[in-house]
Amino acid sequence: MSEPGAKAATVTIELATPRGFCAGVERAIEIVERALEKFGAPVYVRHEIVHNRFVVEGLEAKGAVFVEELDEVPNDAPVIFSAHGVPKSVPAEAERRSLIYVDATCPLVSKVHVEAERHFKDGHHILMIGHAGHPEVVGTMGQLPEGAIQLVEEVADVEALEVGDPENLAYITQTTLSVDDTAAVVEALRQRFPHIRGPKKEDICYATTNRQQAVKDIADRCEVLLVVGAPNSSNSQRLVEVAEKSGCPKAFLVQRAADIPWAELQGVTHVGLTAGASAPEVLVQEVIEAFKQRHDVAIRLSETVTENVHFKLPRMLLTEDDDRRSRQGAA
Repeated sequence: MSEPGAKAATVTIELATPRGFCAGVERAIEIVERALEKFGAPVYVRHEIVHNRFVVEGLEAKGAVFVEELDEVPNDAPVIFSAHGVPKSVPAEAERRSLIYVDATCPLVSKVHVEAERHFKDGHHILMIGHAGHPEVVGTMGQLPEGAIQLVEEVADVEALEVGDPENLAYITQTTLSVDDTAAVVEALRQRFPHIRGPKKEDICYATTNRQQAVKDIADRCEVLLVVGAPNSSNSQRLVEVAEKSGCPKAFLVQRAADIPWAELQGVTHVGLTAGASAPEVLVQEVIEAFKQRHDVAIRLSETVTENVHFKLPRMLLTEDDDRRSRQGAA
């Protein structure tokens, strides 16, 4: 039996890298912060800017007001659209009301919007692989007239699909899906519709792909894997699934250290740890500190790939310093 106050056995935490914030999330958060500096509080944000309560509450403390729909935004207030993208009807309504608005849609989601419009212009019926009701799916399907895009969620849906012209199809995907599950759906689509057109480069974003690969690289070495992220974060949920499918006996989604399922960790000495693309690193460190309160902890870094992606801010939020740095970088 341990002495009073003594820590339990040493736990090795295998820290997956890359993890946490992606370039699209960093850009979206900076857009809200820059808008607050430019316009002053309050700045309204339609839907959670990213799927993480800690981030949302931090921005609320600075003066951001989160709403579900534009009719909650006063006529004289600026509004920001979330990183997940919005249907075309939303900016159209903002323009009708002469609202100042900033679109924080991730550029990789915008790329899928452009693909959808190109396929539609070419006369193709579009199949979208994604999760019903997810804001990104709602936003993408809302780029085109109703009925132009048909949703496919899993392999089982492919056999039941009814399409008018099987020779004239194209597919797009949500950016935050499981790489492996999506590949299976695409294969099923190609088997049933050999002439279906797809993206030149897969729609699943670099950050989703890299974080899933980082989990695959450590999963079979871990007894339990914890994913720091929100329950409504698609990419975080996928990391839990990937861990379990890649050989980790148990995987759990935790929003913060308070959510760690300690009862499930009895006797565990090797824990994997990662974070979804909308979870800040401070919450990962909070989890590590919680382990250090109970155990001697050894940290093992596992780096799959180095990320150096950065997305430009909307021009209306750029400062003179930004322009100066941009000119110096181009020189």
